[in-house]
Amino acid sequence: MPTAGRPATAATALAALSALVLLATACTGQGAATASDDPKADTTLTFWHGWSAPGEVKAIEENIARFEKAHPNIKVDVTGNMTDDKINQALRAGGGKAPDVVSSFSTDSVGKFCHSGAFADLNPFLKKSGIDKAKVFPPTLLEYTQFKGDQCTLPLLSDAYGLVYNKTAFAAAGITEPPRTWSQFTEDARKLTKPRGDSYEQLGVMPTFHGYETTPMRLAAQWSPSYFAADGSSALAEDPAFAKMLTAQKDLVDQLGGYERLERFRAGFGDEWSAEHPFHKGLVAMQIDGEWRPEMAREAGVGFEIGTAPLPVPDEQAADYGKGYLSGTVMGISAASRKQNAAWELVRYMTTDTEAVVSFANAIHNVPSTFAALESPQLKVTPEFRTFLDIARHPKSGTTPARADGGTYQLTFQDFAYRTEKGEVPDLQAGLAATARQIDTDIAKAE
Repeated sequence: MPTAGRPATAATALAALSALVLLATACTGQGAATASDDPKADTTLTFWHGWSAPGEVKAIEENIARFEKAHPNIKVDVTGNMTDDKINQALRAGGGKAPDVVSSFSTDSVGKFCHSGAFADLNPFLKKSGIDKAKVFPPTLLEYTQFKGDQCTLPLLSDAYGLVYNKTAFAAAGITEPPRTWSQFTEDARKLTKPRGDSYEQLGVMPTFHGYETTPMRLAAQWSPSYFAADGSSALAEDPAFAKMLTAQKDLVDQLGGYERLERFRAGFGDEWSAEHPFHKGLVAMQIDGEWRPEMAREAGVGFEIGTAPLPVPDEQAADYGKGYLSGTVMGISAASRKQNAAWELVRYMTTDTEAVVSFANAIHNVPSTFAALESPQLKVTPEFRTFLDIARHPKSGTTPARADGGTYQLTFQDFAYRTEKGEVPDLQAGLAATARQIDTDIAKAE
């Protein structure tokens, strides 16, 4: 997988969330004050992660080798390509086969991990080690790695979402710079679109929510929404950001040919993680994507110049241009582990050691997850990659907050967005209100 937080499909995400629901809520994690193992004793930790591509696995192994050299008493047994479903099955079963340390691509699972007690609270470990997390990690990353004060995970690299575009196609269309506002984005998408019969030779951008990486949550971030009110209830109907985003996106879908025509074209797209990606093939001129896409496009041997930029913002928020949606990989300690002090040494190393974070980020082309690593002179920065570093640093970049139902509330919102873009929602405000009620019901059940 090419990213720290490779996005799951809706079906995959739902399966992972269903597995999380089955996790025993009676499982309560111990903290540093009660962990009794000696971190200086000879021990072997079991570490599960989700990476599977050869280059990524190699990067993990190199990081582990550096850790073992610095901690000669701790050996790490590493297993890759582990999904949240497999992780949760092992955590439920317990015993010697369960992992001590886990990394997950799904930030949506954090609320469930914390609420269920599946992972130990890392706040006591941070305190014991004298680590001020607010001085180490950007605030948005801390937001998606904790739930109600329980810091049951820490960030392990991050992803920033922006705009990757075909500079050659821009020049041919007479466009001299990437769009900064939504109206400019819409205009450029139309200029870059070349119809061919009932299909397209080239599409300015694939605007439907089934398009690669174009999720409602990532677009909504450009409007800086509040997902929940002060009392914890869903704010979908109260915050106008959601209605404005859905209206703008539906308008773009209509202007580029309509939902059915766009979806027929999308059906012919190649795999997102292969050389057959539509951006690589010149089928779309702009792509909403993460920091990994420029390097993947170069590896695919594209015949055009690649540019990157932040996603456009609503016209009324032009001053906030540069922000975007952030997510990433999370790392935590199993609450059932009897080696939590030793496990913390591994988590602390991989998430807070600047050399470890930078080396890993360089190897798999992800955004570093600490302030120090973001500024490190050892970080390999191309002009295209710098865009995503700037998005990660932007004070108004956002994420989706953790909740006890995991990411179920996001899937509920996403399903509503699917119906909206298809024209199946006659009353947008009433639909948002009904969706908010469903979200409140689901969260209440989870809690």
